[in-house]
Amino acid sequence: MDDTDDEQRRLWNGPSGRVWVEEQATLDAMFKPLEDLVVARTPVRPGCRVLDIGCGTGSLTVALARRVGVEGRCTGIDISAPMLEAARARAARANMPARFLQADPQRHAFEPASLDALVSRFGVMFFSDPVRAFANMREGAADDARLSLVVWRSGADNPFMTTAERAAAPLLPDLPAREPNAPGQFAFADRDRVRRILEASGWTDVALEPVDAPCAFPESGLERYFTGLGPVGRVLRETDDATRARVVDTVRDAFTPYVRGGEVRFTAACWLVSGRAAARR
Repeated sequence: MDDTDDEQRRLWNGPSGRVWVEEQATLDAMFKPLEDLVVARTPVRPGCRVLDIGCGTGSLTVALARRVGVEGRCTGIDISAPMLEAARARAARANMPARFLQADPQRHAFEPASLDALVSRFGVMFFSDPVRAFANMREGAADDARLSLVVWRSGADNPFMTTAERAAAPLLPDLPAREPNAPGQFAFADRDRVRRILEASGWTDVALEPVDAPCAFPESGLERYFTGLGPVGRVLRETDDATRARVVDTVRDAFTPYVRGGEVRFTAACWLVSGRAAARR
């Protein structure tokens, strides 16, 4: 297994995965417009077989399970045990027959031609070998199966998403720099790279549509958001109390332009990626 894959497995089965579960309500509210976009743009009907890649706590999986009904099959796949536990609980509360699988989409042995649609909301940017990942998932897709993904555009296009690290950098010398195209939030920012990855792995009619989605969540969740998630959240777990207090004050001030009327509001600059499985030769 690649070192990057090991790191991702530790991350999402450790503190980062637990924080996502704890902040599930905030994150659901934040990303609801993008979930709705994927659901609206995914051509599924009752009886379809759908895979939600990097499903996390299962919000998108459950939403699509409603569309495919009991005669269909909606499966979420993720490497994070704590997030999948939350996803199963969500599906049970909603009385939706969604299924969840703890596995790595780069390596899981999918049943050939068993999927009619593959979707993701921010779940595909973390693969050490994205061509391998999408080629492997193509093996599970029926010919002409549809692909619908939402991924982030660049950090420059998403100043809200980099506010915490820009503000905290002078106080946290160990804060890692983001590497272009490395597994992580902005790994699919380059439109041409995304197209090359998908075309090299058996997908055709690949298109990337820019989307600028207004997002919001309660101001009461802001501090927990930036201290628990992302590069700043990871480094803060190892800092002393005095440094943490200085970082929290500095970063909270940096988010002031986004706070209005008890809400944090920002624009998520994303790509809506679509494609279909090329016919097998």
